[in-house]
Amino acid sequence: QVQLVESGGGLVQPGGSLRLSCAASGSIVSMNAMGWYRQAPGEQRELVARITSTGSTTYADSVKGRFTISRDNAKNTVYLQMNSLKADDTAVYYCNAARRTILGTNNYWGQGTQVTVSS
Repeated sequence: QVQLVESGGGLVQPGGSLRLSCAASGSIVSMNAMGWYRQAPGEQRELVARITSTGSTTYADSVKGRFTISRDNAKNTVYLQMNSLKADDTAVYYCNAARRTILGTNNYWGQGTQVTVSS
């Protein structure tokens, strides 16, 4: 079992920046992918950014060029650097870890951190 703890959320003005962190209780090297998802009120949870064990990254079109996902295997931590924030980025951000097994994919989730972009 892997526990994920997010931090770094908060209130920021439009155009500002935040860096989210996701600390894992175990090694993230064993995870096939780590990712950040977000869920706004009344909306479905959506993928924001994802990074695989080989370092390959994927981003939602809405955040390309503004957000950067990275991982520090030595610290078992994944980061999401968010720049040029917009009101539409307001949501609860969740960290995800995915590990493939012969029985399927195990997904682990953090408790979420609130990001509010408002003037």
